[in-house]
Amino acid sequence: MEKPKKKSQPTERNEGRREFLKGLGVATAAAAGIAITKTKEGQAAPETSTAAPSTLPVLPAVHEGEESILLRMQRELQRALKKPLEDRRWVMVIDLQKCVGCSACTVACKAENGLPPGVVYRPVLEEEIGEYPNVSRRFIPRPCMQCDNPPCVRVCPVNATYKRPDGIVEIDYNQCIGCRYCIPACPYGARYFDFGENYTDDTPGGPQPYETSPSPEYGQSWMRKEGQSPVGNVRKCQFCLHRLNAGMLPACVTTCIGGATYFGDANDTESLASKLISSPRVMRLKEELGTEPKVYYLV
Repeated sequence: MEKPKKKSQPTERNEGRREFLKGLGVATAAAAGIAITKTKEGQAAPETSTAAPSTLPVLPAVHEGEESILLRMQRELQRALKKPLEDRRWVMVIDLQKCVGCSACTVACKAENGLPPGVVYRPVLEEEIGEYPNVSRRFIPRPCMQCDNPPCVRVCPVNATYKRPDGIVEIDYNQCIGCRYCIPACPYGARYFDFGENYTDDTPGGPQPYETSPSPEYGQSWMRKEGQSPVGNVRKCQFCLHRLNAGMLPACVTTCIGGATYFGDANDTESLASKLISSPRVMRLKEELGTEPKVYYLV
């Protein structure tokens, strides 16, 4: 007689995996709550102005009586948009102890802004710290620093680069002549030139639709065609300005799986970002240059 087969019992490892996947599903659902809101094709995002958008998305809490960090920052962002443009001061805070080097923020930024080869607004740098044998690796996401004293602005011969009243350093693609003076002027290497290339140029099917779709930067619909902006222009991170104008957080913030990136109005003393920049753990890159970057790191 054939012996009955024993039912396999769940191991401690399998139970741990189930709990991890269950937790991951909750985190994914929270991130989906603030996913990119698609606009109708050809419809431009709200123009930059001192007035806040007339209608902002209403976001529910993840759990009754609780509010996730992302939803709190989203609520604070919407509160900041009700103030005049000059009364806001956008800052980003990155906790290096939480960054796992997954580069999810890099990929999200590329997809959100339709970036071509060689243009990366948010690379993740790696640094080895300590002395052998006690060494470790640290990951440092590096967006544009949105400097209060930006060297790139001073060297632009046509005033295509300028600082907005809320502190974001913007590039006027229609004004930019592609001289690239600003690229070496930036001490953080945060500026890139759009040569008009596509990842699929040399493939049998040629450039794919996802590469030729318009970029939503600065609240406009930019088609990447030869001889038209932003091809032939310098490009950089602008804190996803088109998302901010629509009442949403930057793409890198919402996709950070470690919850390492924070964003908000430093002029709002009750905002999470404002509280974090007063932490004793705070440092900024190359502060000795006097650029006054608005990206802070927690070490």
